[in-house]
Amino acid sequence: MSIDWDALKAAAREMQARAYVPYSEYRVGAALLTADGTVVTGCNVENASFGATCCAERTAVFTAVAAGHRDFRAIAVATNGADAGTPCGICRQVLAEFSADGALEVVCFTPEGAEARYTLAELLPHAFRLG
Repeated sequence: MSIDWDALKAAAREMQARAYVPYSEYRVGAALLTADGTVVTGCNVENASFGATCCAERTAVFTAVAAGHRDFRAIAVATNGADAGTPCGICRQVLAEFSADGALEVVCFTPEGAEARYTLAELLPHAFRLG
């Protein structure tokens, strides 16, 4: 399956605009491509109790799993700032749960034009696994 990165990035940008970030003002949107071609999106949602905050990537993964998807091909992550940020460690581990071979393609970008591409194995070379 080929990946329409333009469409995936557009979906991530749309979600970035929906982020709830009254504390950090750091908006993140994510668009996750499933094996069957479905795009599932998420945005970061902050909370006054910072530990209760959920990142955009995890919001997308949890929404996808709740809808019955467990096989992912790619994720586009829209951040703000001068550089394209990468998923945090917790998000990397959650993504690894659904990418046993680490081949999940990850594109991080900003609306201003910064972009970086990785595989999940590059971002998390020693993922924790049971069994």
